[in-house]
Amino acid sequence: MATFMLMLDITVVNVALPDIRSDFGASFADLQWVLDAYAIGLAVFLLTSGSLADILGRRRVFMIGLAVFTVASLGCGLAPNVTLLIIARLLQGLAGATLFAIGPALIGHEYQGNDRGKAFGIFGGVAGLAIAFGPMIGGSITDSMSWRAIFLLNVPIGILALAAAAYRMRESRAATPPPVDWPGLVTFSAGLSFLVIAFLRGETDGWTSPLIVSMFVAAAVLILVFGVIERRRGEKAMLDLTLFRNVTFNGTSAVTMICGLVTMSVLFLLISYMQNILGYSAWETGLRFLPLTLALFVAAALAGTLTTQVPQRIIMGASMTLIAVGLTLTVLVDADSEWTALLPAMLVIGVGMGLFNPPRAFLSIAIAAPEKSGMASGVNETFQQVGIAVGIASVGAFFQNRVKDGFAESGVGHTLGDSATDIGGAIAAGGTPGLDSSIPHEMLGDVHTAANTAVVDGLQTVSFAAAAFALVAAVVAFAFIRERDFYATPETEPARASV
Repeated sequence: MATFMLMLDITVVNVALPDIRSDFGASFADLQWVLDAYAIGLAVFLLTSGSLADILGRRRVFMIGLAVFTVASLGCGLAPNVTLLIIARLLQGLAGATLFAIGPALIGHEYQGNDRGKAFGIFGGVAGLAIAFGPMIGGSITDSMSWRAIFLLNVPIGILALAAAAYRMRESRAATPPPVDWPGLVTFSAGLSFLVIAFLRGETDGWTSPLIVSMFVAAAVLILVFGVIERRRGEKAMLDLTLFRNVTFNGTSAVTMICGLVTMSVLFLLISYMQNILGYSAWETGLRFLPLTLALFVAAALAGTLTTQVPQRIIMGASMTLIAVGLTLTVLVDADSEWTALLPAMLVIGVGMGLFNPPRAFLSIAIAAPEKSGMASGVNETFQQVGIAVGIASVGAFFQNRVKDGFAESGVGHTLGDSATDIGGAIAAGGTPGLDSSIPHEMLGDVHTAANTAVVDGLQTVSFAAAAFALVAAVVAFAFIRERDFYATPETEPARASV
């Protein structure tokens, strides 16, 4: 239940962004912050919360995080302006980090052998279901009630999940937990915050501006200091640096980060394309994502069964290959296309995403000793959320520039002269609605055609670049995820036997 709520919050907000923009007069950058504040909170606190769970108790930290997430959701639903909405989303992310990091560790503690594979299949299926159904659920709620209701819905779900956790969940922690690593916690969180914010603000402030350069330098210094602190603390560190000696740990982390980067950023653009260019409502957009939803859910269920029967490198490598193929299928779209032109791409991407989550969750704890499962899971989730945050920011900025330049270089762009760049920027930020009043009537048809062409070109360029990254991730999965690197326990033997 908690997993469904958390993953739902990643995608359910996407289809509500036009309504949030309308209510608050928010800019494209503001809307990116509504998405990225959540991802930043997740990214900077995932590792910390995983380590705290190993020390203080996984059930206790899970329930505290769930309670804070529920309160933050209430804050999002009642936010009077976009600034407070962004702050509440950040708090949601920080609280959600505890749930993301601890979930796989709790499953690993509760289940063994083949049952563990089935449990991870359900875990991945629920996560995939929430991601896939998010647009439709968000669209339905936004159209029938208000965008605020998508956050307020979390409140009763959170209360029910708290009751279920209190009744059903058993406590677990490391046998000899070390003290909390406060120096590591502060330096890591601050360093990662500077890194992600620099990526978010780079396009707006300029990549070579003193502010952005200073943030990148601060991030590098703080993360370096964090590494020195962890090395000196040894067994008392919040991050066991010896994990990075494990080839499979590094391979899984890299593939997870790339998957987060390419999938969530492109899904964000696909939803924007359907709403702002094709003119569908939030509900209509969500409905058209159903093929991706069903493909994802079926594939996740299948992957859960295969996790203990087929080598994980095969499943993860195949999933990233399918995602790459799906992204390249956006070539079927042109300026005059209906949404069905995206159908092949969405189906293949959906299958790829569905196959990815169960083995990723399994691998995140299979490579570490049981007492460090929270830490290992937190690291893996951190890589995923950093990928999502950086992907939405950098891909969004690249897309905006591509659309803006494409429109300015079109025939109608040359006719409009100096105003073409500003109009192109407005198109990239929200499509063509609202431009009609600022453009001569006789030019409207040409402007809309040029806008559609520029957006489709931007979408395809981004998708092809993302496909290249996905193929790199597939190669990494096939080459660097090895079952012989698993931590040797009876629970991992079925997976080893499948090699």
